[in-house]
Amino acid sequence: MFTGIVEAVGEVVEATPKSGDLSLRIRTGKLDLADVALGDSIATNGVCLTVVDLPGDGFRADVSRESLSLTTIGQWRPGQCVNLEKALLPTTRLGGHIVSGHVDGFGEVVSRQADARSERFRLRAPEQLAHYIAHKGSITVDGTSLTVNRVEGAEFELNIVPHTLAETIMGEYKPGTQVNLEVDVLARYLERLLQGGGKTEPQGMTAEFLAEHGFK
Repeated sequence: MFTGIVEAVGEVVEATPKSGDLSLRIRTGKLDLADVALGDSIATNGVCLTVVDLPGDGFRADVSRESLSLTTIGQWRPGQCVNLEKALLPTTRLGGHIVSGHVDGFGEVVSRQADARSERFRLRAPEQLAHYIAHKGSITVDGTSLTVNRVEGAEFELNIVPHTLAETIMGEYKPGTQVNLEVDVLARYLERLLQGGGKTEPQGMTAEFLAEHGFK
């Protein structure tokens, strides 16, 4: 699990096809790897990757075909910058929100414009993910925990402060940039509860139940 608070910006060193999937080597920059061991997880642009080698200046990870189909990893090339975050500890401050590192799909930057010292971004999500995105709710974009400022159909807006622009790869975004998206896991569990856990008839929590108790 992760918080969506990016710890460092790294760089793709190698992206090598290997027997149908991909082997990645990431240079981790200022990310402290002293407490990282083989088998640990590092979120890389929001994708939970398992460390299979520690060559000294970073780590290597294998990427499955499933991950390649749902994320932007297949587009990564040597020299590309990526957001990095180590898995959280029980003592970690939860400064963002609960992030699994399991990307739901990729979206696209539609527009970018200055808004005082901040930048306002408009992104488009896949239609099947749009209903999970809520005004003032949380969303993870390339591993960064962000607050949604506005929603219109499958498009949503983000206001990004200077610190986030400087400490993540968002400063490089432009219209057409594709990004990894992970919706708030709480929205997914709530949907499952409303569906009755797969039963024919909803059981327990329903839309009517929530409305009766003030959740409208």
